[in-house]
Amino acid sequence: MPSSSSSPQTDPHPGPLNYIAGFLLVGLAWGLTTPFIRRAAKTHTPPPHPSLERARAAASSASASWALGPRLRAALLAAWFGVADLLRNPRYAVPLLLNLTGSVWFFLLIGKAELSLTVPIVNTLAFLFTVVGEWWVEKKVISKVPAFLFSIYWESVFR
Repeated sequence: MPSSSSSPQTDPHPGPLNYIAGFLLVGLAWGLTTPFIRRAAKTHTPPPHPSLERARAAASSASASWALGPRLRAALLAAWFGVADLLRNPRYAVPLLLNLTGSVWFFLLIGKAELSLTVPIVNTLAFLFTVVGEWWVEKKVISKVPAFLFSIYWESVFR
């Protein structure tokens, strides 16, 4: 006797519009956020950190080549504070979070879509949205050479 379950059957292969929407979303998330991340990183001025300054002073006073400890501590503190300060900056953290979300979407997309098509399509869209984002954020103008190179790339991908 067949069971009468009320749950609808899901198609294991989404339709082409779902793939197109997925390609566009990943391309947007990767490409459009890149200029915002770059601008936030360029214009970021980190606040002073007394513990980092003390570690740098100790590293510069340890002139012997065997004194790796103070230099290593200063380098690790500089890396820690550099990353922490950028992640606390919403102008950097929000686009980065959207960009990383695009990576999760991409991972989910390649689980269903054909890998040999997904990668070039998404990378092409990410490149296009990066160009649009740079035009929007930094007022960069596309020169003829990159446009020509892109047309060659596009032709080779979809030949």
